[in-house]
Amino acid sequence: MLVVSDTKLNGALPLTECGALIVGGTSGVGLATAIQLARSGVTRIALMARDVERGERACQAVLATAPATKVYFIQGDANDLEQAIKASERARELLANIDVLVNTTTSSFTPELFHRTPVADIKAIINQLVMAPLQMCGIVLPWMRQRGTGAIVNVASDAAKSATPGETVIGGAMAAIVMFSRTLAIEAKRDGIRVNVLTPSLIAGTPVTEMLMKESFSAKLFQKAASLAHLGVPQPEDLAAMIVFLVSPQAARITGQAISVNGGISAA
Repeated sequence: MLVVSDTKLNGALPLTECGALIVGGTSGVGLATAIQLARSGVTRIALMARDVERGERACQAVLATAPATKVYFIQGDANDLEQAIKASERARELLANIDVLVNTTTSSFTPELFHRTPVADIKAIINQLVMAPLQMCGIVLPWMRQRGTGAIVNVASDAAKSATPGETVIGGAMAAIVMFSRTLAIEAKRDGIRVNVLTPSLIAGTPVTEMLMKESFSAKLFQKAASLAHLGVPQPEDLAAMIVFLVSPQAARITGQAISVNGGISAA
């Protein structure tokens, strides 16, 4: 009989010993993740985003559920390399170490058929969606390698897996995030670092969903998607729960996975 020892979980740190940086952490999935990490024992959390007022509200929301948490807001645009470096270094200073990195950034573009998409918008769509998680991983990864431990979760979209009219460029960008995350997982595993990616479809009660539902084309697209979510349209808390699991020691042997939390909209 094969006996597998669980006495050492590949260097995965207990959540109580982790410092967590959540990019896009002031609303939606990012904020829900911060709250659930705090409830799960993470005592040092930094929220990175652009809006100072929203950041202050987010910090208060975390403290309301876990008063002992040291939670910081760091202003910065993760798509801007200079700001991303400055904010990451500040987070490392405040947290002592960045053991958990969660990238939940989005874009201001809504789905549209490719022939109706201005050519000038293509680069902007890709930059808004792809650059932030790649740059943040590039900045933080060397610090994790020095410590021989770390957990990264990127948030992309089911558009990376399912060909959907109106998500031609968006889907291409999301597929880039997924393949980047999976390949980085293979490169980083020897350094004790896990990398996974979530690919949701529709997430109820988020600023992005509100924006999508205001545009006629995207509203029809996602109303149809919602009708297929027979298990219920996911809430930010559903994705946050998966993120907390993936960065915890319980997921010490899970890496390189692209996981859909979508209520049954697809099985891609």
